[in-house]
Amino acid sequence: MRRKLVVGNWKMHGNRASNAELLAGILGARPFACDVGVCVPFVYVADTAVSLATSEIRWGAQDVSAQEQGAFTGEVSAAMLRELGCRYAIVGHSERRAHHAEGDQLVADKAKAALGHGLTPIVCVGETLEQREAGQTEVVVKRQLSAVIHALGHCAGEMVVAYEPVWAIGTGRTATPEQAQAVHAVLRAQLRAATSQADTMKILYGGSVKPDNAARLFAQADIDGGLIGGAALKASDFVTICRAAG
Repeated sequence: MRRKLVVGNWKMHGNRASNAELLAGILGARPFACDVGVCVPFVYVADTAVSLATSEIRWGAQDVSAQEQGAFTGEVSAAMLRELGCRYAIVGHSERRAHHAEGDQLVADKAKAALGHGLTPIVCVGETLEQREAGQTEVVVKRQLSAVIHALGHCAGEMVVAYEPVWAIGTGRTATPEQAQAVHAVLRAQLRAATSQADTMKILYGGSVKPDNAARLFAQADIDGGLIGGAALKASDFVTICRAAG
């Protein structure tokens, strides 16, 4: 049985004082029966590393450069993140795809760069409301994941996949457990065709996961935890979601 994973994506929120309070609340609720992580803004990675250094909770970043080093102003490399002890790097989040015009190949290159430096890429895939209503969900998510599978090759089994329907992110709308499971099953089948590790890989759900719906989502056969946005900013909510995964 796959051990569940819950990762908080703080997005562009927080400050040193509120971050310390949030992490203290999470640390104080241990132990958890699932794996737990937080992906924080770049400027808070070092602080987070100090706060979590002696715990089993892992930390990571919300993006990573596809480049190794060089004249890439504003970029942060996988090697830099690894030096700060990061375990995870989110790549391909719909907000990056939409606001920064990140295409499938760039997302794949970022995943490869992360993995090359010992980071676990959390690869996000998901469809817009327009695409879902047009019956294109399966085509879209399979295309997005295919690019990463191709780039990672025999290492594809080392990534974490996160299905985040764009229409459910920050909107208060959530895919029903059955809707989410249907897409997760499609992704699992695609992974099975690509790697022998598919049945041990984690596929997370993200999109308005809250304390009151987490347990029903996590009970689905192919949903192995969550990538949590807004609810990850309040310790009590995040802890409740982690408990639902345990």
